[in-house]
Amino acid sequence: MKRVVNVQSVHDYNTVIGIETLHPLVSVVDFSKAKPEPNPGIDFISFEFYAVFLKHGKHCTIRYGRNYYDYQDGTLIFIAPGQVVNIEEDGEDYQPEGYAMLFHPDMLFGTSLAKKMKEYSFFSYDIHEALHISLRERQIVLDCFSKISQELNQSLDRHSNSLIVSNIELFLGYCARFYDRQFISRNNINKGISEKFEALLHDYFQTDKPQVLGPPSVKYCAEQLHLSPNYFGDLIKKKTGKSAQEQIHSKVIDVAKERIFDSTKSISEIAYELGFKYPHHFSRFFKQRVGYSPNAYRTLS
Repeated sequence: MKRVVNVQSVHDYNTVIGIETLHPLVSVVDFSKAKPEPNPGIDFISFEFYAVFLKHGKHCTIRYGRNYYDYQDGTLIFIAPGQVVNIEEDGEDYQPEGYAMLFHPDMLFGTSLAKKMKEYSFFSYDIHEALHISLRERQIVLDCFSKISQELNQSLDRHSNSLIVSNIELFLGYCARFYDRQFISRNNINKGISEKFEALLHDYFQTDKPQVLGPPSVKYCAEQLHLSPNYFGDLIKKKTGKSAQEQIHSKVIDVAKERIFDSTKSISEIAYELGFKYPHHFSRFFKQRVGYSPNAYRTLS
């Protein structure tokens, strides 16, 4: 029978894998020092803290929903508090390989990093959007883990928390850089996303979807392209210099301009066709971006 496990604290996780807890809110795990684990089948696990895994070997795969993480040797995966994943383990007993860093949100209270965590959107990326790192990048990751571990292995003092949090922030900064590189180096996998996005928007306005669903959202477009909203948004921003939302708005304006010049349609009809619930919302949206009201723009023709 499948079990659902909620791991509420860093200490709880350390206890499961048999390592000492040096700090109640932070842990750096070397899985070679953890106890061998039995094969429990498939466990649904929810962490109440941030978890970053760098593991080796093929004994354990991690699944989110119906799909598997794009997860192999030299891969980092990021799990946010509350995210539920499946752990599938093959074999009888096995010795995990690799490393993990765990840190509870409470560790960040009162720090600048607490305000910046939302910037690290890769904690919300989907299963097939893991970070693949080179040997050189792997060493940088391990250096960051080592610095945090050194702080945990000495007597805690008034500088400890700030130094640990600073090194977590340094690590996350490197990961943001590595993802920027990956958007380029794995271009063959991401190839055509921006073109597919444009085609998706074009086709959207050729149907009655705007009247039914409203103007296209970033979430809708990401789902149609089988990407998470955050990864999709970051990818489009890196490739085009504009956010996905900006491109959606530009498309709405382009379609609106084309239809405004059709004098057989009222501005209200056009607003409804584009998915706006109220015509005055469309008029305000159009004027903010074009500088003219729809009626004033129509007279320019």
